[in-house]
Amino acid sequence: MSRLYRQRWWPSLAALLGLYLFLALAAPRFYEVTNLRDLALTNASVLLVASGMTLIIIVSEIDISVGSSFALTSVVLGLLTKAGVPMVFLPFAAVVIGSALGAVNGALISFVRAPSIVVTLATMVSLREALRWMTGGAWVEGLPTNFQWFGQVQGTGEMMIIGTTTVLFAALWWGSRNLSVFREIYATGSDAEAARLAGISTRQVVFGVFVLIGGLTGIAALLNAVRFSDVPANSGINLELGAIAAVVVGGTPITGGQGSFLGTLIGVLLLGSISPALTFLGINPYWVKAIQGAIVLITVFLDALASHRQRRLAEAA
Repeated sequence: MSRLYRQRWWPSLAALLGLYLFLALAAPRFYEVTNLRDLALTNASVLLVASGMTLIIIVSEIDISVGSSFALTSVVLGLLTKAGVPMVFLPFAAVVIGSALGAVNGALISFVRAPSIVVTLATMVSLREALRWMTGGAWVEGLPTNFQWFGQVQGTGEMMIIGTTTVLFAALWWGSRNLSVFREIYATGSDAEAARLAGISTRQVVFGVFVLIGGLTGIAALLNAVRFSDVPANSGINLELGAIAAVVVGGTPITGGQGSFLGTLIGVLLLGSISPALTFLGINPYWVKAIQGAIVLITVFLDALASHRQRRLAEAA
């Protein structure tokens, strides 16, 4: 139990379990299979992007362009499908497009040394405006019938989305515990200069995590797009805020150097469960953003208290 309390995500886990226990008593219909399935589908893309954002924040950077990258990738994938590109090639196209967009950010941040907040803000605005110019705000319509649900029946398509998300997340979680490259990511975020002196190419590490979040965003865009018969040009709005909030609520400090994928999963589940919970409780859904914001503020406050206590203990020792 003491080991659990040392985890930065345990307050969020306690809140999540408390919420689910309350819903079991006050709104048991929340646990109907249909709602749980919809909850998983809605948050699958958020989980993938938030997983990439976890690594971005661990290396003490930020990426607020993922929503725009998500939208642009979705539209391009829809246009490729209309042009006759077989569905089997779309996952590769999604990874290439997303990774290329992430590489642009990564190159400017890691090699040009531009601040990540400035670079990704510029990218966010530029991509949204480019997308508006390309589409005129219109959705990509008239897609082939084999686009939605990957050409499968809905149930099979849903399982493919959930299964792909689960495999990718599990791979990232396993890698964070077993691969040396992840140790280099943590070392870079903890102390970039010390990591450099230890022989770690910190610039390549930062570049790599931006390419990775780009690829994950591309896959997330594909998994979200195939749920519908048309591709909206304005998808991904506020995705960056949701991903960052989930990472922070999951116990990853915004200052970097620490963090876990398990915490991010807890953050996604907690924030993603609020909207359907309010619906089943009969509460106005306009409260969703306010409650999510309050959770983030409480998490930051508790994290600040914990950090202050650790500093006092270190000074006393």
